[in-house]
Amino acid sequence: MPNIALFQPEIPPNTGNIIRLCANTGAMLHLIRPLGFTLDDTRLKRAGLDYHEFAKIRIYENFTQFKENLKDKRLFSCSTKGKICYSDVQFQTDDVFLFGPETRGLPKEILNECTSNRILRIPMLPHSRSINLSNAVAIILFEALRQGNFNF
Repeated sequence: MPNIALFQPEIPPNTGNIIRLCANTGAMLHLIRPLGFTLDDTRLKRAGLDYHEFAKIRIYENFTQFKENLKDKRLFSCSTKGKICYSDVQFQTDDVFLFGPETRGLPKEILNECTSNRILRIPMLPHSRSINLSNAVAIILFEALRQGNFNF
């Protein structure tokens, strides 16, 4: 199953929606601290409904710990600064898709660690800033699942 990673997420309802999405698709969710909320935040729980118990979630203290734990998997960063359209990549079953915080995206230091063919973008109208985090995760996750014939 694909892996979704959120680097320092800030908005509880977005993460709650992503928890629900991961619970319904079997994708593993990786949360990289610091988080902009606590895991018992009512807004997080409300957005995730009663799916929290069905989601597979791992929490990391920092990006270094996250990278070390997933070093055997292909890592794709998702950014408005990417040059590669997400639908132009042939994904593998256990790829990792990394998303940045809602208000600022992935920091330059993390993007610099990625090869340019591993920084994905979602096409948008010119001059658009970004797509909502939970929507962006859904777009890329479902493309990866589609390529795998939805083999849950």
